[in-house]
Amino acid sequence: MKDGQLITLIRRAQQKDQKAQTHLINLFWVDVFSFVMKKVKNEIDADEITVNVFSKVLNKLDLYDPNFQFKTWVLTIAQNTVIDFWRRKNRENEDAVNSFDEIRDQFARSPEELLISEEEQKQILAVIATLDLNYQEIIRLRFFEEKSIKEIAEELNLTVSNTKVRIMRAKKVLSALLKTDEYED
Repeated sequence: MKDGQLITLIRRAQQKDQKAQTHLINLFWVDVFSFVMKKVKNEIDADEITVNVFSKVLNKLDLYDPNFQFKTWVLTIAQNTVIDFWRRKNRENEDAVNSFDEIRDQFARSPEELLISEEEQKQILAVIATLDLNYQEIIRLRFFEEKSIKEIAEELNLTVSNTKVRIMRAKKVLSALLKTDEYED
């Protein structure tokens, strides 16, 4: 496709012409998918990322500067989306490692430590019962049902980022309550 024709197609796509948007996606799908596939080496992930890339392309089409190659602009978005994918994967792996460490520590406790832990757990449960219901639910899902952040996000219809923030806030509130004089008495 010639540059003039591509610019015309992009302008039509910017005006939310669905045929133009579909044609634009079809023109660059193979290039983007191939690029992503080289980076992630998994067809399912590559397909998902490619869909995400074109969603971003269509949402940000108004930001495209015709002084630059459109393919380069699209592949830059693809590169950034792949980077986000690997960051997310690394965070999920870190969560899994942290969960494993907690389990390992649990088995390393002596009977005396376990007895003390049971008493502490009763006190902690009493404090949790005083929390806001949203915090109670997050704590229950994460620490008592031991669900992953992704599972919690799906169950509560939240994003993974929002779920992480809520867990962090719930832990902060719980920690502050556990440090009060009421708990220590």
